[in-house]
Amino acid sequence: MTAAVLFLGFLVLFVLGTPVAVALGLAGCLAIWIADLGLLSVPTNAYTGIAKYPLLAVPMFVLVGAIFDRSGVALRLVNFATVLVGRRPGALAAVTVMVSMFLGGISGSGPANAAAVGGAMIGALSRAGYPRAFSASVIGAAAATDILIPPSIALIIYSVLVPQASVPALFAAGMIPGILAGLALMGPIFWMSKTHGFGLAEKDLPRPPFWASLREAMWGLMAPVLILGGMRAGWFTPTEAAVMAVVYGLFVGFVIYRTLTLRDLYEMFVEAAEISGVILVVVALASIFGWAGSTLGVFDRAASAIVATGGSEYVILAMLIVMLIVIGMFLDGVSTFLILLPLLMPIAAKFGWDPVWFGVLLTLKIAIGQFTPPMAVNLMVSCRIAGVPMEATLRWVGPLIAAMFAVLVLLIAVPELALWLPRVLGY
Repeated sequence: MTAAVLFLGFLVLFVLGTPVAVALGLAGCLAIWIADLGLLSVPTNAYTGIAKYPLLAVPMFVLVGAIFDRSGVALRLVNFATVLVGRRPGALAAVTVMVSMFLGGISGSGPANAAAVGGAMIGALSRAGYPRAFSASVIGAAAATDILIPPSIALIIYSVLVPQASVPALFAAGMIPGILAGLALMGPIFWMSKTHGFGLAEKDLPRPPFWASLREAMWGLMAPVLILGGMRAGWFTPTEAAVMAVVYGLFVGFVIYRTLTLRDLYEMFVEAAEISGVILVVVALASIFGWAGSTLGVFDRAASAIVATGGSEYVILAMLIVMLIVIGMFLDGVSTFLILLPLLMPIAAKFGWDPVWFGVLLTLKIAIGQFTPPMAVNLMVSCRIAGVPMEATLRWVGPLIAAMFAVLVLLIAVPELALWLPRVLGY
């Protein structure tokens, strides 16, 4: 009965339009009250859910994303990526993907990446002859690579919920799949651009000089090296790396480029506080739901029932992926992790799946969900910047989803894509 109250309570509240975090918290409180587990456990578990050292990195990486957006790093990266790709139909859309991947090594937030790249690229794409709906689709999909390429807020949340997977190991494991996801997106981008004649005006535009563009973009390119190299050298932890990234970004914005003002600093602090507050409230309230389900044994029984269906591990994995596809259409990545990980990890343990590989696999699935309608948080941001309705992107976003799904299948077939780099680096 309590299990039914826990899940049905959440579903009813969710259908009624209650915010996901509130629905999770209320459903957990109701199950705790009915099971007589003591309502005093509610504030304790809410606090315990967010009183974790790795979560200190979340507001820092949100802040550093805003700093690099406002300081003009994105525009300088665009010029340098244009030099590398050249001028031909589809090239500027491919540059959009490359810039998103560069920024993925700085901010760790898909929607923040979509906002930064969208602000820098929508106008240029439109002038080059790309429809705004196509541009919004490309930006939404490209920004999804952000939660795979380290640093990643989603992987930090996963490490908090799954202690067996450390943050450095997850960061290293996400690197190769993240790069593959970005490269995979370029295939349909060039194909659609060539088929429909997008970007023909690019051929007449001048190509930026290589050395000048590299010099301008160098400070942005060095940010991922500082963050990841510092962690690998043992100079600082992932949480301390987030603080170092903020200091580095402020130095570049105020001293090197001199594009930031004290007014910008205040607005960035407010923006980072708002976004981080939302994330941490979701984590706190979901912790109540997770503790109730674990204490009542709901998740273990559900996992045992799924395993007992008799399917092979690949059949079970396919079922989980289909379930995540459907859920990912309606929920953001952090909420999906917080709701489903208590159920998914016992299944992973029963089949002996590596928690680091499984975490990257789930994150890649969530990345696909970030630009899969109707939820599609990245697509919401890019469509708002482009000034087009989300339904206008449906014809363009399909091939991009298929391309990233192919990387998902490849990761299942070859787990070493995620596990090789952490092993080499000693994580």
